[in-house]
This record gives sequence, C-alpha cells and structure tokens, in this order.
Amino acid sequence: MERTLCIIKPDAVSAGNVGNIIAHIQKEGFRILAMRMTTLSKKSASKFYEVHQGRPFYDSLVEFMSSGPCVPIALEKDNAIAEWRRVIGSTDPAEAAAGTIRKLYAKNKGENAVHGSDSVENGLREIAFFFTEGELADLA
Repeated sequence: MERTLCIIKPDAVSAGNVGNIIAHIQKEGFRILAMRMTTLSKKSASKFYEVHQGRPFYDSLVEFMSSGPCVPIALEKDNAIAEWRRVIGSTDPAEAAAGTIRKLYAKNKGENAVHGSDSVENGLREIAFFFTEGELADLA
C-alpha cells in the first residue's frame, strides 16, 4: 500500500466543494487515514512548498495557499501516487480529462482545487508535514 497527500486547496474550500471532493476520493477507493481543516501561515506554506523556491510561481503559490482554509488528507491505496494523479487530472483544468477533480472543481492553473504528491518519497514527507505517525496509526 502506498500513501499520498491530498490537500483540498483554499479555492475549493471557499467554493464549498470539500464534500464533493471527499466523496470523489472515497468513490475511487482511497482509504482516508487522517484529515483536518487548517489555515497555513505564509511561513508554513513557504516551508511546505520549498522545493519550488526560485520558480516563477513560488510566491503566488505561497500567497494562495495561505489565503484561507485548506484540508490536508492522508490517503492510502495500492499505487496511490499514480492513482491520485490520475484522479485529480492535469494541473491546468483546461487540459484535464473529463471527470477528474480539477476538470470538475478547479478555476485555473493556479487555483486548481487540489494538491497531489508526485512521488512516494514526497508523499511520505508531505504527510509527515501535517500528521504525526500516531495520528495515522490511530485512524488506520
């Protein structure tokens, strides 16, 4: 079993799509290990996205991710990384496949509804950013 991190981003939270996205996650057969609503400070958002520091979109990403509540969710499933990436669709909702979360709920390439880990290593690191092993074990 692999683990991956989903973050329902501030745009999807403010649009009232948290329940729809969670239902989509469950329909796709993911197991939810832990979940919470939180608002990232600019410092926390900067730390979480530090792998993108220096890229042109970094500052706006940090600003956006700290602009309101988000919902990090630790997910588990066989081949979770690839499966989650398939379920969320392309970063740009205009290019996302029909029925994917981003096609359904994203506003644009910057406000794209959800985050998805891009590797097993990053998934574990990202989950650890939001949840302790104890929290995951208690709910697993």
